Amino acid sequence: MTTDQIFTDGVTVENHKQASHEYSERARRHLWLQMSRMGAYDESHEIPIIVRGEGTRVYDANGKEYFDGISGLFTNALGHGRPEMAEAATKAWGEMAFFPIWTYAHPNAIALAEKLASLAPGDLNRVFFTTGGAEANESAWKLARQYHKLRGDSDRYKVISRDIAYHGTTMGALTITSLEGYREPFQPLVPGAVKVPAVNFYRATEHADDFEAFGLWSAHHIEEAILREGPETVAAVFLEPVQNAGGCFTPPPGYWQAVREICDKYGVILVSDEVICAFGRLGTWFGGQKYDYVPDIITAAKGITAGYAPLGAMIVSDRLAEPFQDGDTSFPHGFTWAGHPMSTAVALASIGILEREHVLENVQANEGYFRESLNSLRDLPIVGDVRGTGYFWGVELVKNQETRETFGDKEAEHLLRGFISPEMFKRGLICRSDDRGDPVVQLAPPLISTREDIDFMVGILRDVFTDAAGRRF
Repeated sequence: MTTDQIFTDGVTVENHKQASHEYSERARRHLWLQMSRMGAYDESHEIPIIVRGEGTRVYDANGKEYFDGISGLFTNALGHGRPEMAEAATKAWGEMAFFPIWTYAHPNAIALAEKLASLAPGDLNRVFFTTGGAEANESAWKLARQYHKLRGDSDRYKVISRDIAYHGTTMGALTITSLEGYREPFQPLVPGAVKVPAVNFYRATEHADDFEAFGLWSAHHIEEAILREGPETVAAVFLEPVQNAGGCFTPPPGYWQAVREICDKYGVILVSDEVICAFGRLGTWFGGQKYDYVPDIITAAKGITAGYAPLGAMIVSDRLAEPFQDGDTSFPHGFTWAGHPMSTAVALASIGILEREHVLENVQANEGYFRESLNSLRDLPIVGDVRGTGYFWGVELVKNQETRETFGDKEAEHLLRGFISPEMFKRGLICRSDDRGDPVVQLAPPLISTREDIDFMVGILRDVFTDAAGRRF
């Protein structure tokens, strides 16, 4: 299909504008957009309709081209239109539509589990499949609780996570999530959530002049929380290698090593939530390889299939898996579509491309250029902080660069939703404006993106931020 032909119910529509309007009306009547304000799309504000993708670009129903600066939703690592992915999916469909991995197994799930075990750090050799990231985190908390019970620690049910952090929206994962706007409508949640400070060095009130000391201070808060709650009650600590919500908070030197020591000291399971960070987003297969730590559990999704099929995974250490390997003990938990033959085949194809085309090396080679390019925006008075790593970056916006004064809630609303997001979209860039904390614009392009792509993104940011700095919000 070309951008000159959009098909609606089998009818070719030549007029892009009419096609876009028709799609928007149909979506408005029947499609419930996720994580969206449905009321924002009235008769004068059409729903954006993305109809196809090619490489790092996507196209709307009007035929307009956009650079996919957020990889769909941190998923489209290899870009769109990869024939190898379609071939892998078609082959899997031809062999078997579906069969569960409840009691049974199938070759694609076995092969992918083996591959993930070979890529994961340390002794993380057991793979429990899910269909997405929230399910992986839900599974990890449940596994941690049952593991402790099997060892006689039946009071260990609590979970520690960082402020502002997002770990999913199922009831268990939502409990681990720390964003009140997501949590409040569904209270009361699962008991046992404990929160500690995020590693937001830009907003540090302690050790603001020493990144490493700040990291140790942050890790110490985890130990304080364990002691305050009682070590015998704490099951797990959930942390992202680089925290997404709030805008790409990177860990200070020594932070992860201190956290690992604390968890070992008190018998607490360390879960590395790598739903976003795994499979090359940081330039490594997993976050532990970037920051030199080995967790007890890795949760992953998104990039595992490069966005071509739904799949998630919980990768577990041999130590945690051991009590489930003997006798009549089981982990009574699962999902129908977990480890689907097609999804696992697509994941294997994606990992193969990452290896053959040296995609992780591309991220590593361009990481410094990405950082320097974004840092060049610091001459704009609205730019406060630039942080991130690999192909995962955030730019925090401020009212006053010198004092770091942030925008109020209403100001941030007008700044991000009222101006920056629509303006970037108008100029052909899709990225993320995040107001789940201080206002941040995030960039996480496909891992195949080039320096020319980085120049394109940063060029648009410069134009939009320059215009935004001259406006009153």
